[in-house]
Amino acid sequence: MNGGQGRKTPHGLLNLDKPAGMTSRDVVNAVQRLLPRKTKVGHAGTLDPLATGVLIVCVGAATRLVDRVQDDRKGYRAGLKLGIRSDTDDITGQVVSGGDPARITTAQLETALREFQGQQAQVPPRFSAVHVDGQRAYDLARADREFELTARTVQVDTVTLLRHDADQVEIEIVCGSGTYVRSLIRDLGERLGCGAVMTSLVRTFIGPYLLATALPVEQLTADTLVGRLLPMVSALGDDVRYAATAAECTALLQGRGLACSDQLFADGQRVAVLDDQGELFAFAEWHAEKQLLLPQRVFVR
Repeated sequence: MNGGQGRKTPHGLLNLDKPAGMTSRDVVNAVQRLLPRKTKVGHAGTLDPLATGVLIVCVGAATRLVDRVQDDRKGYRAGLKLGIRSDTDDITGQVVSGGDPARITTAQLETALREFQGQQAQVPPRFSAVHVDGQRAYDLARADREFELTARTVQVDTVTLLRHDADQVEIEIVCGSGTYVRSLIRDLGERLGCGAVMTSLVRTFIGPYLLATALPVEQLTADTLVGRLLPMVSALGDDVRYAATAAECTALLQGRGLACSDQLFADGQRVAVLDDQGELFAFAEWHAEKQLLLPQRVFVR
């Protein structure tokens, strides 16, 4: 069903359960077809076609929240197979044999997993969307080009072993933005000396958005889309908030600051400004010297 003209442009976020076999872009396109033409749509946090689970699609003014949602903590449940390696670091690539996984005990596996908790340097997969000299790494890899990927600092809060059955392993991960589960599994396999590739991946949450409340993409219609669209304020988490009057919202829209000297803001603190309906209207920053809350990003709807 194609989006028609003349309908009011909706704004908000969709918590969708992406199926295997679709790219994140495929999901965005499916949403776009159900909306009025020229409605902006974007996704926060790419999932590979192999992966399933929570994918947040931002609609209308909420597309300006993509980076905010991407920065949220994420949870995953991943399957992996010991004893093999692949060029993509998952089961979809060219697989080669590794070491014998039979010698790996559950205790060894748990010890190795604990070493991946905390802040660490991680090299992204060769088949990834990371930019290398202006090109995507996966384009260079598909062209069989030689290139080096720079390690990036990532934060892994927890890695928990859920199941270990011979060469089949299942783990649960909570991590920060930019963490590649495929890379973690690849590095785990090298730490164990036998190799490992990811066989499945389910994203269980992004920030406040849970898999349990996600709408399966297969159930997307014009009606379910509108009915499941979440307000932009749902993305705020523990952000400091300020309830603004209609006049104050107009001032922010015009680029003027708000004199809020009675508020206890720290210098440079980012503040989520809510309108008189309780919806997110803007992000602003408190300047102690000027005693003004200055607009950073206004969400025009």
